[in-house]
Amino acid sequence: MTATDKRRRLRAVLNGDHCVFPASVFDPISARLAEDLGYELGMFAGSVASMTVLGAPDHIVLNQAELAEQCRRICRAGGLPLVVDADHGYGNALNVARTVEELEIAGVSALTIEDTELPMAWGTPGTTRLVHVNEGVGKMKAALDARQDESLVIAGRTSAAKVSAIADAVERVGAYQDAGVDMLMLVGVKTRADLDAIAAVATVPLMLGGAGAEVKQAEYLASRGVRVCLTGHQPFMAAIRAVHDTLKALREGVAPSDLAGLPDAELVKSVTRDDDYRERIRRYLESS
Repeated sequence: MTATDKRRRLRAVLNGDHCVFPASVFDPISARLAEDLGYELGMFAGSVASMTVLGAPDHIVLNQAELAEQCRRICRAGGLPLVVDADHGYGNALNVARTVEELEIAGVSALTIEDTELPMAWGTPGTTRLVHVNEGVGKMKAALDARQDESLVIAGRTSAAKVSAIADAVERVGAYQDAGVDMLMLVGVKTRADLDAIAAVATVPLMLGGAGAEVKQAEYLASRGVRVCLTGHQPFMAAIRAVHDTLKALREGVAPSDLAGLPDAELVKSVTRDDDYRERIRRYLESS
């Protein structure tokens, strides 16, 4: 399946009439597991990328090239359309354009560009600030102009609903969709009243992150134009716990045969596409 094929699958979701809850993925194996389980989309978050690649918290210490390389590994693993958190585009509008170029080549299906002031400025720890809406518009336009494949989805992202006010979120939604983005991602929408206000002006599909429990009802979300709703990044956190507990048990003398929670051989063969490789070995390496 080509990158364009996967992007068209994502656009079919955005053009549909229901809301999907994507799998949080972080490497080729997790993406294949999600695909095999029937998830429509995968989500690769900036925080998860930083932890996966660097073992670091989400303080924008990951760089653009490191993000793109991990996306490439995930995308080559199968047919799951991948939505990527590209943070602030790693700089100004010029850097945003470069980020889009690299992620498009890596094979992602969609990427979000946010209007948060990043990285953390001196004297501002513990606070979240947004760039001026006009700077945000410039970033969205740069992202749109940089893509080569029109099927690649560019999503404008804002946390205004939790950082400033719902009125600011509504203004930014209007400005970014006027700039031409394909989708809008809203972070921190907690109430139905707030989502209703945003949906009233939105003319493109919506994506939610960090949404409140009050709004996380599939039919309601779909009725408000929400096509993608994130549910968190529990798979990576579960992986941390599983590796920790396994290493700890081995260190403390538990026999490998007595370890709990290990996958059976058939699952490992399935997720590594063992049958495909065996067929290639038969075709190309065995003597006739």
